[in-house]
Parts: sequence; structure tokens; C-alpha cells
Amino acid sequence: MKVTTSPKLPNYINGEWRASDAAEFLQVHNPATAEVLAETPLSPKGEVDQAVQAASAAFPDWRRTPATDRVQYLFKLKNLLEQHFEELARTITLECGKTLAESRGEIRRAIENVETAGGAPILLQGDFSEDIASGIDEILIRQPLGVCAAICPFNFPGMIPFWFMPYALAAGNTYLVKPSEKVPLTMRKVFELLHGIGLPKGVVNLVNGAKETVDAILEHPGIRAVSFVGSTSTARYVYAKAASTGKRAQCQGGAKNPIIILPDADLETSTRITADSAFGCAGQRCLAASLIVTVGAARKPFTEAIFQAAAERTVGYGLDEKVQMGPVISVQSKTRIEGLIEKGIREGATPLLDGRQPRIPGFEHGYFVRPTILDNLNPQHEITGTEVFGPVLGLIHVKTMDEAIAFTNSGRYGNMACLFTGSGANARKFRHEAEVGNIGVNVGVAAPMAFFPFSGAKESFFGDLHGQGRHAIEFFTQTKVVVERWPKEWTRKF
Repeated sequence: MKVTTSPKLPNYINGEWRASDAAEFLQVHNPATAEVLAETPLSPKGEVDQAVQAASAAFPDWRRTPATDRVQYLFKLKNLLEQHFEELARTITLECGKTLAESRGEIRRAIENVETAGGAPILLQGDFSEDIASGIDEILIRQPLGVCAAICPFNFPGMIPFWFMPYALAAGNTYLVKPSEKVPLTMRKVFELLHGIGLPKGVVNLVNGAKETVDAILEHPGIRAVSFVGSTSTARYVYAKAASTGKRAQCQGGAKNPIIILPDADLETSTRITADSAFGCAGQRCLAASLIVTVGAARKPFTEAIFQAAAERTVGYGLDEKVQMGPVISVQSKTRIEGLIEKGIREGATPLLDGRQPRIPGFEHGYFVRPTILDNLNPQHEITGTEVFGPVLGLIHVKTMDEAIAFTNSGRYGNMACLFTGSGANARKFRHEAEVGNIGVNVGVAAPMAFFPFSGAKESFFGDLHGQGRHAIEFFTQTKVVVERWPKEWTRKF
């Protein structure tokens, strides 16, 4: 195992990089090699306060900056993200373990959000009604909240902060980002680019850390809104704590996404897309396929086809362009995933493909789990309702589409569900009845474009307004209704 010099990462506060006074640091590992890349400071509450004070001081001038001028900074950032596209993608692969193709796709999605937020002058438009009564007009306007913050997960270090930050800035807020302590390097590079676009000091800030830092964000009276993506247990905690201090909160939680395969689905297409959904990003995404529900005669051909597709998937170091799946994020995640596989087998699942303890030549210290398929799951198995967050696909078999939809709706999560079919009537029934926030029909990852909200339901989302698009603009603004009377006899005096 190669260990290199590991720099202690600074925070970015009030337009400058500052060394943290943290007493404790966490090592950042390359998941494929176990090499130490850097050390993340577990920043104390005082450093969160410094960032909030800087953002608060910057807010009055920033909110008065016309939206047409604010978005010019986003246009500059978009150009820099394009120029540093490959460097950012490589950084994601190094610290997160994804393939380069996956990392490139992530940065592309980040850029799409910057582009969408660039339309804020239109998205911020209010409403005006003239003469709602004699001589009285009524106006709805949108105003920024103040200082807002994002608490970000490890699995998309380059994309998820952009579900929130560009919209908040375009709407006139100032911002604080806390990246995952496991993958801080991508945001470090993003903030180097932000530093270069000439934003006023204090408008954007970065504070590294873990739970103490998160609690400092949630408890700080100067922060008006919090965005979070992570596990359901933590999302519930963040939402409750933020709400208890009067903050707005949008908290994306966990998932257990089913994909229904009907007998009339195209076998080759559904197999290829489902394999990409289940095993892309090593299964570490909230829109990963984690359960396949075959209906009737689809059982045998699909089971055979998905087994073959999973068995043939190339696993290795993501910097190798031929690799189709990288490692999971940490040795702790690997241990947890393999423990859930073992428990599923003990409960009665049939291991068609067991990816535990693989040997990847040249990367024996990496945190790898190969694609795993557990057949014959039923709703009573613990693994059926548990988010594995790894390359583990469970198979469930039912007789009718109604049974498949009923199973989908019985789960505690409501992030995504997909259907593969050749029937428009079945597709319409599914999208109407499935109780999830993101629906896919003949797609395996129903990821909304940046100008649509990233939805979620039940225990997959806590809040009202989601990230991305118009929802983000609404989340980061306060509506104000103005009722004005200008009697004719008054106006004649001027």
C-alpha cells in the first residue's frame, strides 16, 4: 500500500484559504488503492461561526446586486468548470472510486445546474395584478433568505452541491458548503475555481468537518436554510434539528428502488440498462436499482440475462478507461455490504452471484465488492427493505403487475421506481399508481434534468421543495405580497 504525504486541507472563509484549528483530522483514502490523499479537518464550531459571520456581512450588498449581474459570475464559473472538466473528473475518481466515465457524467450534471441557475432573472419573476380593487394593485415579489448552507454526501462530491449552491447565489443568498469528510478534494478544486471568478468576499464559504460541524450549522442562528443529502436516519435528524431552530430544510434520504420487468419488455435493452443502474457507481447512488421485480413469464429469461450481464462486468481502478465499476467508498462500507449479503443468504436468499472478497490484481488493498445478485427475496427478508448502498441486486418474482405495484408501494422509501414494458397503457397505470418521487419508464436511472426538481417521497425526502430548477429558486427565496393604493387625487399632486 502506497502512502504519500497527506496535506491537511484548509477551509475557505471570507474569500481566503484558512488553516483549521481542528484538534482532529480524518484521512482521505483512494478507495481503489487505500492510498492516503489528504486529511480533512473536523472543524470546530468557531470556524462555522467565522464563515457565517463572513456570509452575513456579505449578504446586504450581494442581495442588492441585480440578478442579471449575479448570474454573470455563474457564467464565468461554467466556463471554468468546462476548462477544468477532466481535472475535476479525475479528482472524483481518485477520492470517490468511480470510473472516469461516471465522474465525467457527474461534472456534466453539475454544469447543467449552473446553466439552469443562470436563468434566475426569469425564474425570480413575481406576479402583478392591477386594480384588484379601485385604485389598488397587488404584487408578489421574491427576496433572498440570507445565509444558506449545504451538507453534502460522499457519493456525488462534484454534482450534489450544485443542486443547491448556484440557485442560492443567483437568488441573492450567501452560502456555506460542508463537503463530506470522506471526499473533500473535489469541492476544494471547485472553490479554487470560485475564488478565480471574482465573487465578493464572504459570498461563498467552505468548512470541512463531520458531525460537530454539521451540528454547528444546524444550531447557528445566522443560517436561514439547510440542504442535505444522505441516509434517511441522518436526513430525519437534520430536518428535525433545522426545523427546531426555525430554518428551512430540504433533506434527501435513502432509497430502495425497484425496477419492474414485464413480459413484453425488450430483454436486451432492459437487461443492459438495469445492469448499469444496479452496478453503476458501485451501487452507491440514491437512484440505483436495488430490487428487480419480474412479472410472470419475464422471470426466467431476465434472471438469466441479468446474471450474465453482472458476471461480465469489468471491476477495477476507475482511471482505467476499460473498467466498468470501481470500489465502494471505504473499508467500513465494504464490511457492511458484505455483512448484509451474508445476512440475506442466511435468511433464505439464493446467491446467484456472490461478489464478496474479490481479488483485483494490483489493487489488493482496495475496497472492492463485485456485482452480487440475490434471488428469491421476499418482503420478510431484512435486506429487501434495507438500503445496501453497494453493488447488490435482489430479485423478487410476482405473477401480475398489480402485485408489483403493490410491492413497490409497500416500502418505506419513495425515491424511484422504474417499469420496463412495451405497453403505453401499462406505463400510464404505473406512473399514476407508483408512490415514488421519480418515475422511470424504460429507463433505469430516472435522474431529472437540472431544470426539473430532484423529487422524492415518503422516507426518501423530508421537506416540501426539492433541489434543482424552479423548486430550488422557491426554496431559496421568501415571497412577499405588497398591496398598494394610489388614489387619483394623490397622484395629481406630483
